[in-house]
Amino acid sequence: MKVTFPHMGNLYIPVKTFFENLGVEVIVPPPCSKKTLELGVKYSPEFACLPLKINIGNFIEALEMGADTIVMAGGIGPCRFGYYSEVQREILRDLGYKFNMIVLDPPQGHFMDLVKKLLAITNKKSFRQISLAGRLAWAKALLLDELDKMASAIRPVELNRGETDAIYKNALEQISKAESEQELLGVRREILERMAEIKKDPDKLPVKIGLVGEIYTVLEPFVNLFVERQLGELGAAVERSIYITEWVRENLLPSFLKPKEHGQVLKLAEPYIRCFVGGHGQESIAQIVKYSREGFDGVIHLLPFTCMPEIVAKSTIPSVARIHSIPVMTLVLDEHSAEAGVRTRLEAFVDLIRQKKEEKSCDRVLSGN
Repeated sequence: MKVTFPHMGNLYIPVKTFFENLGVEVIVPPPCSKKTLELGVKYSPEFACLPLKINIGNFIEALEMGADTIVMAGGIGPCRFGYYSEVQREILRDLGYKFNMIVLDPPQGHFMDLVKKLLAITNKKSFRQISLAGRLAWAKALLLDELDKMASAIRPVELNRGETDAIYKNALEQISKAESEQELLGVRREILERMAEIKKDPDKLPVKIGLVGEIYTVLEPFVNLFVERQLGELGAAVERSIYITEWVRENLLPSFLKPKEHGQVLKLAEPYIRCFVGGHGQESIAQIVKYSREGFDGVIHLLPFTCMPEIVAKSTIPSVARIHSIPVMTLVLDEHSAEAGVRTRLEAFVDLIRQKKEEKSCDRVLSGN
């Protein structure tokens, strides 16, 4: 068995670690690229979501490299993600590829069904073996999230442009290669030391921007045109509404292990969206309200073209932004989106935020506060 899976940010590192520690051969697709996108667009329905097209490209590249088993996440509710695996299976089989597809659906009270599928992939390894492999994979996922948060905070204030990204790239390699939790602790210490050594401009005051929206467009930098890096270069510190470990907790753990904070945050969306609309539509609105209360300067809302849950969320954003006095910019992404065009919009948005902050500062001075 040669297992592959789609890219979604840095998720490939803990997934690869998990399967390889259970003796499963893993074929990681090449990083998402123009070629990946072109393959996906060529063989996918025109009005399919961008993530589905990128996934098709991932799978074709991996199958050409020798993969014979695809592991794909499933979905629930009024969102087309739940149909991805079936559509992708038919597309790939029509193209003549021979493979097995294993779909890991959210447990929804049937956690043992998920465990049985994992056992099938791992040749019925013992629960202890799966647990040990899971611990190392989870430790890597936690460190990857920590790394992303550090990079987003340091990038806007670094003196030497690109230094953070160079350390970040090297850190990904180190995390991927770590073979034990003890070794990973050493990697973490080294990353913290190198990040601390980055020369920073003490006079730079970055604006704070929250990133919300459909999970794939938030987590996969190729798809969102490296929006975090671009914002960092423009002097903005970015915080995502969701990270890898949060996605795992919310989608693959049984309900009694899911974080209680998630339900509390969702309540913030109730005045605008009172029910589950699929995907992360409800969460997007809740997170905008949360970021406003936490003093963020603005929010960027990401979604693939034709994404129904996020279109529902988008329709309420003008009211939410006005009521909570926070600027929100929506970026709708598809295969025609270009980094240069997005850069222009990001520059204008950051400039608008800075102007708004300066006006508030002047008002406080004039009022004597």
